[in-house]
Amino acid sequence: MQKNSDPRPELEGGDGAPVEPVSEETAAAAPADAAAAESKSLFDQLLRLKADFENYRKRVDREKPALIRHGKRELLERLLPLYDVLLSAHQQVVLQTEQSEDEDREPAVAEMMRGLEMIFGEFTKLFKGEGVTVIETVGKPYDFNRHEVLGQVETDEVPEGGVVDEIQRGYLIDDQTLRPAKVRIAVPVKKA
Repeated sequence: MQKNSDPRPELEGGDGAPVEPVSEETAAAAPADAAAAESKSLFDQLLRLKADFENYRKRVDREKPALIRHGKRELLERLLPLYDVLLSAHQQVVLQTEQSEDEDREPAVAEMMRGLEMIFGEFTKLFKGEGVTVIETVGKPYDFNRHEVLGQVETDEVPEGGVVDEIQRGYLIDDQTLRPAKVRIAVPVKKA
């Protein structure tokens, strides 16, 4: 065994290897290196957060028109039953007017008809402005995307599978079905 002539105590690491003494410069640089590493880590997090936010903003910008269309579609779907009721009322007034011979009711009925026609005019403007159109049905071939079959009629007047009559109007919005038309379709007459 040799004696250590160095007055400083000999330090050994956990594996038995001698540990290098740390100079004052190295000791001072350690906190600066740690701060630089933390700064770099925070900067990287900031860049990732910025990229995530940009991706989020782009996704929202892409989805916004679809959400607006969906909201518009829902509102129009809720207005259609009201329009149907007004249309039915208008048809009843026309029918009653044609069947009535009471001359005293004519001015009141005429005023009611004008009022209903004004309402229909506003609905027509609204529908046209939003791209809503009526689905053509009678005499047209059945289209499962635009028609809902509620019955069949034996007839030779309309080709088989063609729409014979319309039970409820259907509507398109920007060429997509808003509400399918409820129809009855033709089937061949059974020969006895």
